[in-house]
Amino acid sequence: MTRPPSLSGRAAAFLRRALARHVPAIDMPDAGLTPAAVPLAAAENLAARMPALILSAQRIAATVAAGHHGRRQAGPGEDFWQFRPAQPGEPVTRIDWRQSARSSRAYVRETEAEAAQTICLWCDPSASMRWRSIPALPLKSDCAILLTLALGALLLRQGERVRLLASGEPVDIPPGGRAALDRLAVALMRTLDHDPEDAGLPHPQQVPRHARVVLIGDGLCGLPAMATLLRGLTARPAHAMLLLVNDPAEAELPYAGHIRFSGLEGEETLTLPGVEQIRGAYHEAYARHQADLAELCRVNGHLLIHHATDHRPEEALLALHAALSGRGERP
Repeated sequence: MTRPPSLSGRAAAFLRRALARHVPAIDMPDAGLTPAAVPLAAAENLAARMPALILSAQRIAATVAAGHHGRRQAGPGEDFWQFRPAQPGEPVTRIDWRQSARSSRAYVRETEAEAAQTICLWCDPSASMRWRSIPALPLKSDCAILLTLALGALLLRQGERVRLLASGEPVDIPPGGRAALDRLAVALMRTLDHDPEDAGLPHPQQVPRHARVVLIGDGLCGLPAMATLLRGLTARPAHAMLLLVNDPAEAELPYAGHIRFSGLEGEETLTLPGVEQIRGAYHEAYARHQADLAELCRVNGHLLIHHATDHRPEEALLALHAALSGRGERP
């Protein structure tokens, strides 16, 4: 028996909106079409896949590592410094022993320029990311995790301070070789290992002033929430790069005929007598959302980058690295 096709929950919302405008007679249940093409025990499956993702991330990072994130240039920022508590696993060479001797804690001395270049990473933990349209493609979540780890590996190799953002408390990952990447992977698993119903965008207050922020997700969340985040980051101030990771089917709706869409996790199905009849309306809704996201990024001084799951991850990582290095398109 052929399994009905599925859409990620967020893409299904676009489908329903298109139907509401153009085919109002079709029954549209309120329950969202859920994201997984195969039901996943998320934590167990992610733990099993993580070693391979880490190896792939290291390989991709090594491919891009020929360039260098040249941010530590001479300037006024080098003349102003501050102390902060040392993080677990931070190299002892970074500890200021004179300042630490005055306290029971170890402190690191850093310049204003160093503090300004904390790079915050966020990987979309929502259930809609655990989806793919066909088995030959990777899950959107795997693409996002791979790019988060690869970018983290590249930054940590260059001695950058990385902060992983989450709906709860952020996690600081000090540089420190392979151990630092392992800490990032563990922290990432913990942020993804929770009820996806609680998943949400990070809060701008988690971001240090003048930091760089890389947001990796499908971008199919509500525009008001994304607008609040992007405006909040601008006000910090912080500069963000929004990397959209999407399955090709979310943009194309490549189905035809009488189709019963199923969430495959017990949700109500959505049956359409002729998908091709509403494909144009769906394309319009999807394109409008992408244009709205691009405008939100533009007016707030941020950068939007697209990545489809049928493309090589090196392409997206190169674009991110160029933007962080100041060699790519400026927000």
